[in-house]
Amino acid sequence: MTTTAQHFTQRAATFADILDRADAQWDAPTPCEGWSVRDVVAHVVDTERDFLERHDLAPGPRPDLTDPAAGWRRHAADVAAVLDRDGVADREYDGFFGRTTIAATMADFYGWDLVVHGSDVARATRQPWSIDEAEAAELHATADGWGDALYSEGVCTGPVDVGPDASATDRLLARLGRDPRWEPATVS
Repeated sequence: MTTTAQHFTQRAATFADILDRADAQWDAPTPCEGWSVRDVVAHVVDTERDFLERHDLAPGPRPDLTDPAAGWRRHAADVAAVLDRDGVADREYDGFFGRTTIAATMADFYGWDLVVHGSDVARATRQPWSIDEAEAAELHATADGWGDALYSEGVCTGPVDVGPDASATDRLLARLGRDPRWEPATVS
């Protein structure tokens, strides 16, 4: 597997760890308005499958998401197997922003999506979540490459204001339309 493809599988493993710690709170609301934790997992599974299928790289049957953590692990293993096929990771195609490879798209777009949605799941299930300055810089650079498309329908809502002293984590969340102060409602 290429280094770029490994970048995706590392982010997929981190997402799996967050799901494992979610304490089966699959119906908990997330910072993505109208989406539960289960909805977020279904979104990442379905968008990744759709991308691979459009490139004739079907990762096998869609996993059962009754247990989203188990379903995610099955899906991530299937995607890793696709990326590990001879020549797949380096296969080029004309993407939205120009010529790229399957592995680069999985690492840069779908891996980025896993970090952001990992935050959504962690926050929905009251898990600590943060990123360091280096990862924040990498994620900001990826977002920079999208320009105005970052705020297209189905990607991110407009940025949220945060103070100049906000942490790297909070600055990234705010840029992506997530209020860093969001917390799940307290059940009484």
